[in-house]
Amino acid sequence: MVVLDTPQMTGRPAQMMSFMDAVKNVLLNNYVNFDGRASRSEYWWWLLATIPMSFPFFILDVIVFGWGIEDPTWFQNIFTVAILLPGLGVAIRRLHDSGRSGWWLLITIIPCVGLIVLIVFMAQDGEPYPNAYGEVPTNILPTD
Repeated sequence: MVVLDTPQMTGRPAQMMSFMDAVKNVLLNNYVNFDGRASRSEYWWWLLATIPMSFPFFILDVIVFGWGIEDPTWFQNIFTVAILLPGLGVAIRRLHDSGRSGWWLLITIIPCVGLIVLIVFMAQDGEPYPNAYGEVPTNILPTD
């Protein structure tokens, strides 16, 4: 953003991370990485990706175990455990981007209000400069 020919610093990386790049980055490059920073696009694309990925497991549970409240959801639970650590990692790195500790995730313990506060934290711009948790995310996947 340029105001009166003066460049302004924003918390946004130069480019937005694409849907597939976000999923690849979380699963392949940062599976259990709790250090560093994650951009808004990386976090929200990851969150959006986990919803449709869970539907086949739900359908499989219904086919195998039936449609009832007491029926087990084994496949859904296995999927949830598989994405728990990468989801936790990207959430902590997203909080790091705004200069907050990952311990802020525990605010969801407070009913209703905690989840709203966490959503606000996750939606805010990141800090436009390097902070205690690392450099501003570039949204460019590392090439090996």
